[in-house]
Amino acid sequence: MSEPLTHLSLTEAAEAIAAKRVSSREVVQACLARIEKVQPVLNSFVAVEGEQALQAAEAADAELARGNRRGPLHGVPLAHKDMFYRAGKVCACGSKIRSEFVPDHTCTLLARLEGAGALTLGRLNMTEFATGPHGLNEHFGHCRNPWNPAHITGGSSSGSGCAVAARLIYGALGSDTGGSVRLPAAFCGVVGLKPTYTRVSRHGMLPLSFSMDQAGPLTRTVRDCARMLGVIAGHDPMDATSSTQPVPDYEALLGRSVKGVRIGVPDDYYYEGIHDDVRRAMDESLEVFRALGAVVREVSVPDHHLYYALGSLITRTEAAAIHRRWLRDRPHDYEPQALSRLTIGLYVPASRYLEALDLRAVMLQRMMEEVFSQVDVLHVPGTSFPAPTIEAMDVRDSSGFLEVLRSISHCTQPLNYLGLPALSVPAGFAASGLPVALQLVGRPFGEARLLNLGDAYQREAGWHERVPPV
Repeated sequence: MSEPLTHLSLTEAAEAIAAKRVSSREVVQACLARIEKVQPVLNSFVAVEGEQALQAAEAADAELARGNRRGPLHGVPLAHKDMFYRAGKVCACGSKIRSEFVPDHTCTLLARLEGAGALTLGRLNMTEFATGPHGLNEHFGHCRNPWNPAHITGGSSSGSGCAVAARLIYGALGSDTGGSVRLPAAFCGVVGLKPTYTRVSRHGMLPLSFSMDQAGPLTRTVRDCARMLGVIAGHDPMDATSSTQPVPDYEALLGRSVKGVRIGVPDDYYYEGIHDDVRRAMDESLEVFRALGAVVREVSVPDHHLYYALGSLITRTEAAAIHRRWLRDRPHDYEPQALSRLTIGLYVPASRYLEALDLRAVMLQRMMEEVFSQVDVLHVPGTSFPAPTIEAMDVRDSSGFLEVLRSISHCTQPLNYLGLPALSVPAGFAASGLPVALQLVGRPFGEARLLNLGDAYQREAGWHERVPPV
């Protein structure tokens, strides 16, 4: 093929394998060679399962030779955040406490991906117990941004964003409690989707906050994201909270005209403290949507500072409940940042926690009446600024650490509280050479519209075609 196999998108790799223009084994070998070269620099993997992946690739090729294509991901190598359980395999969750934990069951999402033919290359780095938006980890070493290794990847799905951007794998799962899929997607220059709360199963996935957690894909293109979502979405009997809403064929719905789609641009909150390069990229992306025929208008949104605070309260409380025993028995086995963020939840009054939960439906209804009655989609920045340096995130040395930590998830966390779907799409680069991203936000279960808009923009803008210099 004319370009390196690792530079293909997920859908391109899947179709090349299906057409037998290339074998799954060749694709896996190309990824493993790329990992061997880049892993010492970026540290996106915590475990590489090369031999097992090659064996699985050979089996996939043999199946295809017999005329059996298992599904739309047949023979394509993926890797996932180290918090999705696989029976008989270590799942450390980025922690010392669970460094030897071996689950006895497999996460529903992994089972669905494998059922569609996907292979697994290993486990990806993450923030300890998914507790931080920076993507750093003192236990397994920090994951580094492929556009500049001195900078963070964003988190907590750090390895997922980094590995996809660096062309080590074709797609990955991450989790998103306050932005943990969209932040590494934005900082690393890939696509990341937080589906509607309950759209995908959470069975077999380490919880951080029962009321806020959602898993989603990180990929190089929106089409890739649509394909992965189509595989993982849908009700799961093992997760009583998963929705029974029908799952559209997201990929088949791409390519529709976006003419007349009403795109709302908030006149406050999301543009507070925004970096000049991000503002410029947002303005330029809106011009692309206008040229495609969309209608862009300003819109006022309810108090998202309140949504951020309520979401934080819920996450802290539920995370502390999940970790209570370890916080009591093994506090010294946590990183300082994770320990402080988890411990604070022990002191939240039950009445405040229940009030935050009770207000959630009211606040969502307010958003529907005041915002989504006027527009079809919101257009906001993925992050307020490009990725900070790792040095700026050092909890021991940086006096501004807590403020930077809050500001990282400024544009993402309110949407977890509301449970709305949100898609992060690359929208250019800052003068520093680091990626910036736009974020499209939709009505509950409105992923198809977000994906169609994101795909239309991406095909026009072409930012996803740039490859990190690493």
